Amino acid sequence: MSVPRRPPALLAAPLLVLALLLTGCSSGAAPAETPVGAPGLGAAGPESDAASVRRASPAPEPAPSPAGIPGLGPETLAQVPAEARQVFVVTGEEADSHQSGAVLYSREEAAKSWQPVLGPWPAHNGMEGWTDHHVAGDLRSPRGVYPLTDAGGRLPDPGALLPYDEHPRFAVDGEGFYGEPLEGSFDYVVAINYNRTAGVSPLNRTRPLGLERGGGIWIHVDHGGPTQGCVSVPEEHMEELLRTLDPAMNPVIVMGDAAVLGR
Repeated sequence: MSVPRRPPALLAAPLLVLALLLTGCSSGAAPAETPVGAPGLGAAGPESDAASVRRASPAPEPAPSPAGIPGLGPETLAQVPAEARQVFVVTGEEADSHQSGAVLYSREEAAKSWQPVLGPWPAHNGMEGWTDHHVAGDLRSPRGVYPLTDAGGRLPDPGALLPYDEHPRFAVDGEGFYGEPLEGSFDYVVAINYNRTAGVSPLNRTRPLGLERGGGIWIHVDHGGPTQGCVSVPEEHMEELLRTLDPAMNPVIVMGDAAVLGR
């Protein structure tokens, strides 16, 4: 059923929330060497020769630490699982803003540096911004670090590496908060493992935290406006993302406003 056209005001949002809940969201230099003592460095004695004094070998330099991810502070990076080798970072402009940007980072192994592989892309998040305690209908996207294990969409699999569920139930119509058409928003989706069970279709409605904590928080096709709580990126980038996210690399999403992610 189409959602009636309405102005940006949120008075009509509950109707849209009800419709979309049936399928998901709309959501430096190297360190200086330490001198090493050399036992033979005294004055030359009768049985010694200054030319034979040997300098101690410098201590080996420590292995460099992996470079961090731009914009992510130590508290946030500490939440990224050690086994994760792909991180999709979605950074909101402000705590109450629905404008954000997205970059996918990758590393070959835990000791290597993170490198950007996709993006930066424009993105949208929840209409009211971000929250640490998402509840159904609050129009905010949940901050945090979440695994990405399952994908799907109305359109055929574009070559996704994650398990992909093609299903007509991903169809959606109606209008968004600014009157923009929602049609095609769920042509491609990646489920964000917030209040869901991993290893099942994004359409699965199991909610381990309870229905009141919301669910159906996805990465999906951008419709040109804010979401109910999901993250959205342009369609061509969704296809790139689906063809790049690799379950063998244990991908996760790190999402939230810039101020919090920088802690």
